[in-house]
Amino acid sequence: MGIVIKQSFNNLLTTYLGFAIGALNTLYLYINFMSETYYGLVSFIVSTAMILMPFMAFGVQNTLVKFYSSYSDSEQSVFLNWMLLLPLVVAIPGTFICFFFYEQIASFLATKNAIVYEYVWYILIISISSAYFEAFFAWSKVQFKTIFGNFMKEVFHRLAITVLLVLLAFNSITIDTFLIFLVFVYVSRMLIMCLYSFSLKRPKYIRHTLRSISNPNKRPQGFTSIVKYTMLIIIAGSVASLLLDLDKFMLGLFENIENVAFYSVAIYIATVIAVPARAMHQITYPMVAQMLNEKRYDDMRKLYHKSSLTLFVIASLLFLLITCNLASLYDMVTASYRSGLYVVLFIGAAKLLDNCLGINNAILYNSDYYRIILVLGVVLVVIAIVLNTIFIPIYGINGAAIATFVASVLYTLCKIVIVYKKFEMQPFTKGSFKTLLLLIAFFCGFYFWDFSFYPFVNIVVKSVLLGIGYLLAIYFLKVSEDVTGAIDGVLRKK
Repeated sequence: MGIVIKQSFNNLLTTYLGFAIGALNTLYLYINFMSETYYGLVSFIVSTAMILMPFMAFGVQNTLVKFYSSYSDSEQSVFLNWMLLLPLVVAIPGTFICFFFYEQIASFLATKNAIVYEYVWYILIISISSAYFEAFFAWSKVQFKTIFGNFMKEVFHRLAITVLLVLLAFNSITIDTFLIFLVFVYVSRMLIMCLYSFSLKRPKYIRHTLRSISNPNKRPQGFTSIVKYTMLIIIAGSVASLLLDLDKFMLGLFENIENVAFYSVAIYIATVIAVPARAMHQITYPMVAQMLNEKRYDDMRKLYHKSSLTLFVIASLLFLLITCNLASLYDMVTASYRSGLYVVLFIGAAKLLDNCLGINNAILYNSDYYRIILVLGVVLVVIAIVLNTIFIPIYGINGAAIATFVASVLYTLCKIVIVYKKFEMQPFTKGSFKTLLLLIAFFCGFYFWDFSFYPFVNIVVKSVLLGIGYLLAIYFLKVSEDVTGAIDGVLRKK
């Protein structure tokens, strides 16, 4: 776990820095200096782009990680080149479709909110830029270099948006200029990631790769298997993206665009719980791929248990800090945004369960059983669409949260069962049970208890008491060796 702990910790800090900046944007700058209509529009543009992104990426970010370690050095270079060509299979036709059928596409997206009509190109450009960013990030992941890429993924665009929002607040730019620069931020992030990934391993044998397009004999070994995997992983990426952003997209189709803004704030608060898993996955994905290629199943089982428990312990603390301070947090923002309180509870619970998976996703997407999860994912997306269609018109943003919660929990449970059936591994240990009991105890003890202070002071005092109590319980009960070791390390430094 050495390299995992080191890079995961660095990625965790970077990710939380990004989320802190994002919190400033989401909970203050957007709310105070952009109208609810335009904030909803920004959320809709980005969410729709993220739904399209897996298709534009053509699955190469996962394919690159899965197959890279199975090639020799010279073959790796040709393989990397091919990974940059494959997204064009979708990106180029997608651009032509958008050009020739703009009116039909825009009219559909603007069914409920006419303001969306003018911004379809923005959606397309952000989706293509994000797709190639993920490809270049995967290029650096297979070199076991994830820190800079994680900074670009989590911090760069949020910091740039902070600057844009400050300029908007001082009337230095208009809202139309803001939206143009928003697109530029995603394009520039892709270009910077490209330069960095090429600095780690420069593209070689480019002419050979280009000639291999028309000559099958010069393509990478197992190219047919790669393409099949890539086609299927598009579905996997689309499932994951749809489960994340489908709710905001469908809210934009059924409800006034302002509701997307309210929902986005609630989702952002809840998504903080997912940060530990996101940070750890940056380094564990390529490691699991290598373990599977080398058939090191015992090592993978140990990593499965440790990663699951570590993530559950950290995510439980985050869940407690967020949910137990939720009322005070919403007292600090505009009253209209308070409608997202129950959204945070539903989505936060789903994110907490997702952390219990540990390296489950990495095992599935890098193994020969990814087809099963793809079919299952498609079924659950259909269920999510049906549930959103039923619940949003009745319950509004809470209906979207219920639909997402049900679909996410079903998907998580099914993935745990599949890994258990195929690899005879499951993520839970005695430490998981202890953590669950502590979670329930601290939630019951702190959720219904508030000081009569100013909301910010109430959050600080309550968080300090809750955090110290929880960490002491985890430490003295020796729930997790890794967490206990990390606490010991901090105490020794002091």
